Amino acid sequence: MRTATLGPAERGAALARMAERELDILVVGAGVVGAGTALDAATRGLTTGLVEARDWAAGTSSRSSKLIHGGLRYLEMLDFALVREALKERGLLLERLAPHLVKPVPFLYPLQHRGWERVYAGSGVALYDAMSVSSGHGRGLPTHRHLSRGRALRVAPCLRKDALVGALQYYDAQMDDARYVTTLVRTAAAYGADAANRARVVGFLREGERVVGARVLDVEQGGEFEIRARQIVNATGVWTDDTQKLIAERGQFHVRASKGIHLVVPKDRIHSTTGLILRTEKSVLFVIPWGRHWIIGTTDTDWDLDKAHPAASSADIDYLLEHVNEVLAVPLTRDDVQGVYAGLRPLLAGESDATSKLSREHTVAHPVPGLVVVAGGKYTTYRVMAKDAVDEAVHGLAQRVADCVTEDVPLVGAEGYKALWNGRAQIAQRTGLHVARVEHLLNRYGSMVDEVLSLVTDDPSLGEPLTGADDYLRAEVVYAASHEGARHLDDVLTRRTRISIETFDRGTRSAREAAGLMAPVLGWDQAQIEKEVQHYEKRVEAERESQRQPDDLTADAARLGAPDIQPL
Repeated sequence: MRTATLGPAERGAALARMAERELDILVVGAGVVGAGTALDAATRGLTTGLVEARDWAAGTSSRSSKLIHGGLRYLEMLDFALVREALKERGLLLERLAPHLVKPVPFLYPLQHRGWERVYAGSGVALYDAMSVSSGHGRGLPTHRHLSRGRALRVAPCLRKDALVGALQYYDAQMDDARYVTTLVRTAAAYGADAANRARVVGFLREGERVVGARVLDVEQGGEFEIRARQIVNATGVWTDDTQKLIAERGQFHVRASKGIHLVVPKDRIHSTTGLILRTEKSVLFVIPWGRHWIIGTTDTDWDLDKAHPAASSADIDYLLEHVNEVLAVPLTRDDVQGVYAGLRPLLAGESDATSKLSREHTVAHPVPGLVVVAGGKYTTYRVMAKDAVDEAVHGLAQRVADCVTEDVPLVGAEGYKALWNGRAQIAQRTGLHVARVEHLLNRYGSMVDEVLSLVTDDPSLGEPLTGADDYLRAEVVYAASHEGARHLDDVLTRRTRISIETFDRGTRSAREAAGLMAPVLGWDQAQIEKEVQHYEKRVEAERESQRQPDDLTADAARLGAPDIQPL
């Protein structure tokens, strides 16, 4: 079983190696597309580097709806090719590439009109299932079913009786998006890629017209590196245009940001055994099962303010509550909201004035020799985007390079996962953990669970739950810093775990204990622990304040009241 450690020492060694030799491929940006591109290149036998200005998935890739789906609404737009491609990828992820991370999830679509709507919507969902099966990788999910109003209300008692005349139920899949990206980066590293977060590209190296490398600032330690590469891939999502400006060349396309916000509420606030998908006047609204919580989203509005910390306004929150309450028998209030997060979709500009109608297709371009740009697309199809980006880069290498093999490369933790899942009762007995806790660990780490459990063996206190966040063990905080590249408290509470959106205090009760657990791994003294805790508390307060503001401008200003702990 391949694995890779992304601790502080490994980060420093990776930066040093990237600076001392010319790489075949340097990938800029470690969201899902950038991490997937690094894995694709490394598994073709290319010397590969990956740099990220902040943390793995710190942008769009940690703030999605956390769904792996074919895009049912794109059928209505007659975008059959995109849906077929996404359904194939969904099946691959569920069955082969990441069964420990990607799980089936049911959705109920309430029907509000008799007769024609059941035929119309039913035909679409039937086509969705058929395309999934025809992809060759869709047999693992149950097919859709038609429900009467009575049966629908038994499945989802939360619904108002007058909100539906019947329903359809179908299946898609979900994952923890930030955890998925971290696992992708570790998989790329396991196949030889050098990866470093908190390493920001501040300029490109040129020889005539050609881009031959990048100047990279070590945001953590200070100092600049020159990393030379035969081809560079710009995979910076909503920052694509900003990165292109570093070479003083106009891009061949522009990327536009669309803001989507999500609410997190406790499981007991919505009485249902299934997720919900609801139509709105602009798009669709999901109510998604999420452990002991529900995620409700999303909005779809143009955003041209701060990209690093998009802010959810009071108007955004009201919009979601208003629409979900149209169908709920017991309405949700602001007091029910545990967490709020906002993310930006990278959409290719030009197709439509309305962001909800912009294409989710992706584009790959070679604007100048030595530099490839990949943008657009959707999370589910990241692997195809990565393949296309590396295919384009290979054209500039002037050598024969193997074809893409990532369709057959499981992510770390996938190998042996099913056998461990079958033996979870024995693992629980051996470790003294409750079987539900073992299941939680297996679905986060897969067969790498032994690395986490070995920390508990060495220090049994790490087998205790983290204060204020019972879903997570203290060992998971240590592991995030020692193995998963977490450099700051925010990385752990926001992305390695989801404590920042899963608790009413937004993680402030857990902050000091978590910082203390990270300190020995990262070499923090007491002053740094205090700095980390204070920064996190200020961030939470700034987010809360932004969510009390009436519009985007005031929400953005409030959120920017808490600067990054390591300003870029």
